[in-house]
Amino acid sequence: MKEISAVFEHLSPSDPVVITMHQKPDPDAMGSALGLYHFFKKQGYPVKVVSPTNWADFLKWMPGCSDVIDFESKDNKANEYLSSAKWLFCLDYNHFSRTRHMESLLTNLPCKKVLIDHHREPQTECFDFGVSDIKKSSTAEMVYDFIVLSGKKDLLDKDIASCLYAGVMADTGSFRFASTTPSVHHMVAELQMQGIQHAKIHSYTYDNFQENRLRFIGHVLSNRMEVLYEYNTALICIPKADILRFHIKTGDTEGLVNYPLSIQGIEMAALLIDRDEERKWSFRSKETFDCNTFARKYFSGGGHYNASGGRSTDSIEENVKQFKQALKEFSSLP
Repeated sequence: MKEISAVFEHLSPSDPVVITMHQKPDPDAMGSALGLYHFFKKQGYPVKVVSPTNWADFLKWMPGCSDVIDFESKDNKANEYLSSAKWLFCLDYNHFSRTRHMESLLTNLPCKKVLIDHHREPQTECFDFGVSDIKKSSTAEMVYDFIVLSGKKDLLDKDIASCLYAGVMADTGSFRFASTTPSVHHMVAELQMQGIQHAKIHSYTYDNFQENRLRFIGHVLSNRMEVLYEYNTALICIPKADILRFHIKTGDTEGLVNYPLSIQGIEMAALLIDRDEERKWSFRSKETFDCNTFARKYFSGGGHYNASGGRSTDSIEENVKQFKQALKEFSSLP
């Protein structure tokens, strides 16, 4: 994989560009993709954004979100754009497996592939150009860096800035995580100079849910959370029946895994959700627990040191049993 700066020597405004992100995109995935989309669009590039799946309603305020193509619902149109692309930009994922049903198609595309991501252990052999930096707060910050590197920072506008701000805001936990470096604050200052309404962006993202979600969270914390004090860990396990009972849709479980970390002494929180085709894991921790290694070792996942995901096709009961055994084993490792 060549340095991302080499992209500018080969990229032409007439080249069809497709920007992709991981399945079930979060604010960083969608914000970074749309920020880059508007940047290319202002220069006249024929550019499209394709998401592997649908996305949460709280992302729909983002400028350009209505232009994003859902691969699963409009796959014929998505296939058409992907097949004609000369450049594929891969944002906020480090492995094609994170694009769900798009994995095989993306892997075999003959176009140039560019990685912009901050997750550990990237699949670098699959990309022609790129940058992977786990020290970066977010992919949105990396897209901002890409724009600056291009020498065209003057193209920044309110739409680009709003999308990138949403991404970095979410991935830094509203600027409270350790990844909030001085460069993040410098970037935010530049974005605010474009006239963004940061208070509204926060409200659109975090204060934009239905009543059923709040009742669902109350139910889950009261009835589905188990605190394992001997391991400084809390586990939330959500059966499919709860998803149906509270009419939970894409995005409604966003941030739920973080709640147990507010309990004194808890260093790691795990969330297990029973989906139709598989069981999905989310892991979050404070400073001392390596979620990335844990997820990779036991649950076919990975991500960041303090925030990772995993998956399994085993039953929810078997997953809970495996988790407790894995936690016991992992805690005893040197």
